[in-house]
Amino acid sequence: MPKTWRGALIGAGHVALEGHLPGWSSRRDVAIAAATDARGEARGAVSAALPQAVWHDSLESLLSSEPLDFLDICTPPDAHGAAILAGLERGLHVLCEKPLVLDREELVRLKTLSEERGLVLASVHNWKHAPGLERAGALVRQGAIGRVRNVVWEVTRTEPSAAAPAAGASNWRLDPSRSGGGILVDHGWHAVYMAATWLAGRLRSVSGRLETRKHHRWPVEDTADVRLAFDGGDARLFLTWAGEERRNRVTIEGTAGTIRIDGASLELETGREEASRREYAPSLSDGSHHPDWFAGVADDFVSAMSRGRASASLAEAAVCLEAILLAQESSRRGGKRIQAFASGRDLAGVAAGRGGGR
Repeated sequence: MPKTWRGALIGAGHVALEGHLPGWSSRRDVAIAAATDARGEARGAVSAALPQAVWHDSLESLLSSEPLDFLDICTPPDAHGAAILAGLERGLHVLCEKPLVLDREELVRLKTLSEERGLVLASVHNWKHAPGLERAGALVRQGAIGRVRNVVWEVTRTEPSAAAPAAGASNWRLDPSRSGGGILVDHGWHAVYMAATWLAGRLRSVSGRLETRKHHRWPVEDTADVRLAFDGGDARLFLTWAGEERRNRVTIEGTAGTIRIDGASLELETGREEASRREYAPSLSDGSHHPDWFAGVADDFVSAMSRGRASASLAEAAVCLEAILLAQESSRRGGKRIQAFASGRDLAGVAAGRGGGR
């Protein structure tokens, strides 16, 4: 009989129940057998959504009681590292929401442990599976626009996404000790791995300016303007929670053409023929949890577990982390361009064989 992978949800907020669970529930080869959340009041929502799953009041209880194959970690970022470590030490594969971790040395330690144990450690890079971005990636791989030389990624929001409600709790996205930063971490992580997918070679340098334009009551930036230099070209990321509309736009410029994405619309211009335009629903600007995009993440993760292969998302996460940390440092230094993979802080080993991303 085909194997059924037994997993557990660690953290049962919006992204777990509305983003991940629909993807797992549609699979016949995965059973979510248990769940836990530091918020005890989440138990009711889990029981309603997963009546067959065993609830545990702590991660320790869950790990000591349940026969599992993997963990799906959906906690706020400050809890990722400890949960990943606990799962790997228990001999479990681990899928974790972005940002995977927020410390260079911690990432290297966890990668090393996963390799030593022969376990898959993967990050949820779900934007790769948005229909419009999937199509753009296919066009790039086919050479439709030649070699990619420049990427512009723009995200406009009026405010950050809400966190799962809890009595007396504030939105963890706005607490830098929990989130690691503002919009740069929340949206920028996606932008970096997508840009790295399209631009050839290794990340070479980063510059950035982080600022608060509108939401001054929050101790995190609401706007980020970041430049990334790869071997093959450059990327500009402009991200804001201080906009007047909700919108996503992406431009991928190559040596032989350009791809432009605006929400659900994708336009291909090559100069060889009249520009073509198609719609790829849902729009990049719709929703926050993207359950339809998670199906591709689940496919990749189960495939990696089945074949005993490392997840490509781990190398991508190394590039994301380096880009974000250097952008934050650059902003503190007035936007100064900083070389990536500096001496003593080299993550090249994490991304070995993958250059800047793909």
